[in-house]
Amino acid sequence: MQKEEDKKRRVLLGMSGGVDSAVSAILLQEQGYEVYGITLKLWENPQNDNEVDIAEEAKKVCDKLGIEHYVLDGKELFQKHVIQDFICQYKNCRTPNPCIECNKYLKFGYMYQKAKELGIEYIATGHYAKVEYSEKYGRTVIKKAANIAKDQSYVLCNIPKEVVEKVVFPLANIKSKEEIRQIAREHKLEVANKPDSEDICFIPDGDYKKFLEEYSGLKVKEGNIVNLKGEVLGKHQGLYRYTIGQRKGLGIAYSEPLFVIGFKLEKNELIVGTEKEIYQKEMLVSQVNFLLMDKLEEPMKVMVKTRYSSKEYPATIGMIGEDTIKVIFDEEVARITPGQSAVFYIGDIVLGGGKIV
Repeated sequence: MQKEEDKKRRVLLGMSGGVDSAVSAILLQEQGYEVYGITLKLWENPQNDNEVDIAEEAKKVCDKLGIEHYVLDGKELFQKHVIQDFICQYKNCRTPNPCIECNKYLKFGYMYQKAKELGIEYIATGHYAKVEYSEKYGRTVIKKAANIAKDQSYVLCNIPKEVVEKVVFPLANIKSKEEIRQIAREHKLEVANKPDSEDICFIPDGDYKKFLEEYSGLKVKEGNIVNLKGEVLGKHQGLYRYTIGQRKGLGIAYSEPLFVIGFKLEKNELIVGTEKEIYQKEMLVSQVNFLLMDKLEEPMKVMVKTRYSSKEYPATIGMIGEDTIKVIFDEEVARITPGQSAVFYIGDIVLGGGKIV
């Protein structure tokens, strides 16, 4: 239920030209907010002149709903904090999650600064997640969405803590995508049947290897594929082309299935192992961002997601040093991947998260 004091408060809504953000605008209006739309220009593919202008798509929706629309040029920040991080992680044999970096620096960083400049108190996005005030923790918290299958709380683990109480997620209680599309149809929005984008926004064809070769200078550098004993089993085609847990594309004939389990960057070696060797009981997580508390005072039992698509695993976490958490799982976990984010939950509340070392 919308609180009375929230009526007619101003909110700056990030709009991508898709149906989720369009329906978010409708729901915010129905909840009594004075809505302003904004589209962040983040990436333009110089090789695709036919690319749909998402700002124009978003403005059409805003015009239809009587909402003022802004365009914010975030390309320089996106290049610095998302593209360069993406490239750097792969150069160092890590597998990044660019959406988490984008949320931190652009959608909940740069966009929030713009809202303050405009005198707008709140920001909103079409993420599937909730924000609620928790009496238990004495602060506003991020929680999982009602639609668990679409829940995006994982990618919000690294947003600035001070921004959380100024965020609104209009899709928090939406149960299905069809419900969203139906709302768009009822309001006669052209985007009602627009397909979802499943790819990384700056790699629309999903070919990250091609992207790295074109934009980072990374080139195929053949090296040895070895097992934990150091035995050479084959040749790889560049370490950036592989990720932890990968089974296909190794080109090795062996008595049992082999998986990527690690890298030796200094020797340009790809390490493979059997299925039992992809499991770990512990991991380290650095660059930790706590949303639920200022710091972790003592070891705590939590549930952990090791990547966006993974299930949650029970574990105990504790600090070692100023900015690193040691995670000890109750049972061994497969495919722990450096560069991915580990996100910690207490029930359906996001405690925080950081990068797997």
